[in-house]
Amino acid sequence: MKKVVVAVTGASGSIYAADLLQKLSQLKDQWEELAVVMTTNAKEVWNTELENDSWKNLPVKQFTTTDFSAPFASGSGQYDTMIIIPCSMGTLGRIATGVSNDLITRAADVVLKERRKLICVVRDTPYNLIHIRNMETVTLAGGIICPATPSFYSKPKTIEAVASTVTDRVLDLAGFSIKTYRWGH
Repeated sequence: MKKVVVAVTGASGSIYAADLLQKLSQLKDQWEELAVVMTTNAKEVWNTELENDSWKNLPVKQFTTTDFSAPFASGSGQYDTMIIIPCSMGTLGRIATGVSNDLITRAADVVLKERRKLICVVRDTPYNLIHIRNMETVTLAGGIICPATPSFYSKPKTIEAVASTVTDRVLDLAGFSIKTYRWGH
C-alpha cells in the first residue's frame, strides 16, 4: 500500500490535478495514505481555470505550504511517492537547487534523499535552458520529469479525455494498476 502526497502548484493545468485526484480517490484500495498540499497560487489558478473551488471538498487530508509538521516533511513519515501536478518551473528550480522553503519543496527534497519516487508534471512551454538544466538535475537526483504532454492515439474526444492521457501516464509512473488505453492492445 502506497503513501502518496500530491502537490499542486500555481502553473496552468489545474485540470490535470483535478483529474488525478479524482482518479486516486477511486483507487483507494491501492493506497494507505493520500495527502494534498496546494500553493495559494494553485488555488487561484484552479478557481480561474476550472471555475470552481472543488479542491476544498477533496476527501483527503490537506496541508498548507507552511505546515512542516506534515508527516511527509520527514523521511520517517515513509511516504513513498510524491506527484507535483502541475509543477511550476519555479518549484522545479527550487527542488533542483535544494531550496526547501515550503512544504512542497521540503517534501520533494525528502523523497529524493530517501530514494523514493518523485514525479514532476511540468506544464510550461517553451523551455529555456535554465528549465532544461533544472529538469536534468532533478532527473539525475532520481526524480521523474513527466511533461504534461497529452497523447492522441487513443483519439480523445473531450478536453477531459485529453487531460486523462497525461494523468493515466502519471498513475502508471507512480505504480498504480489502472485501466487505460494501451498501445497495441
